[in-house]
Amino acid sequence: MPRRKTLEAAGHDGAGSLVLIADDDRGIIERVRTGLSEQGYRFLEVADGSQVLTALREHRPDLLLMDVEMPGLGGVEVCRIVKANPSFGFVPIILMTAARRGGKVEGLELGADDYLLKPFDMMELSARVKSMLRLKGLQDVLVEKNRELDRMNKALEDQRRQLETLSRTDGLTGLLNRRHFDERLESEFARSQRYHSPLSCLLLDIDHFKNVNDSYGHPFGDVVIQQVSEATRKVLRDVDLLARYGGEELVALLPETSLEEAKRAAERVRLGVEGLALRSTGSNATQVNCTASIGISTFPSPGIDSPHTLIRLADQGLYQAKQSGRNRVGHVPFGSSGSKTGSTKGGEAL
Repeated sequence: MPRRKTLEAAGHDGAGSLVLIADDDRGIIERVRTGLSEQGYRFLEVADGSQVLTALREHRPDLLLMDVEMPGLGGVEVCRIVKANPSFGFVPIILMTAARRGGKVEGLELGADDYLLKPFDMMELSARVKSMLRLKGLQDVLVEKNRELDRMNKALEDQRRQLETLSRTDGLTGLLNRRHFDERLESEFARSQRYHSPLSCLLLDIDHFKNVNDSYGHPFGDVVIQQVSEATRKVLRDVDLLARYGGEELVALLPETSLEEAKRAAERVRLGVEGLALRSTGSNATQVNCTASIGISTFPSPGIDSPHTLIRLADQGLYQAKQSGRNRVGHVPFGSSGSKTGSTKGGEAL
């Protein structure tokens, strides 16, 4: 399919533009060709309305000069079809007829861009063709500019989404970052209050993580955080919100999750971390065992009346799990010194 010519490509005088002439009278076609031959146009000729539609689809002419009266589909019907169908793009249409003036009004109302009454003066024909080709060129430039603008807008939107993702994502783990988690915590807690639905929180800390950095270096410590994050993500649901809370701590919000369900989820996380097969890097690579302690809290519970107290109770549960030997799940009821509940002891910790 030939490339459409814009005003710049075809030249300001329209030289090189493709003009489609549609008329069942060979004499008219020859007269038009002769009258426009010095302008440097290219020509395509058809004799009926069906051929016009085919030529428009296959050759994408810059201008259509069309007789109103043709076999089969007439010019007015073709004009109606072309102007109603965006797939044809913008092509100026000059209707030619020897009919009364009323036909001119009908054609223009259907979207014809100009009208010539036969017999027409060749200078007038040339002037009108140039005018329509100038209009076509300007329209094509506008279309291209709009496409360019659409491309730029799409690129800007892609960049905006990327920046938005970066602004709420932790660079090391790919999880939510602390700032975005705090925003979601507020909204999830408000939703839970409004609908009287349970909301649980898990706060996880990698056991003896300082020893990892001291013994194997910070790069391996980053690997451990990444692996623990992935192991945690795998056993939680898609609706759960998992974030890096800071350092070697992760936090998760579990909507529609009761305390007992949260304990089971935390135990799955604990076992998933304990089951990691980690090996240190370097020439003396060795297997490294990894465990995590997890504190849990659930709303509604006595004394939990805000997102802050939900996190605080989970943190107290985490502290209890650490004090009880690590690699455990801890839960402390509000206002209670409590002892560990739902705790599990794994192998040797880091």
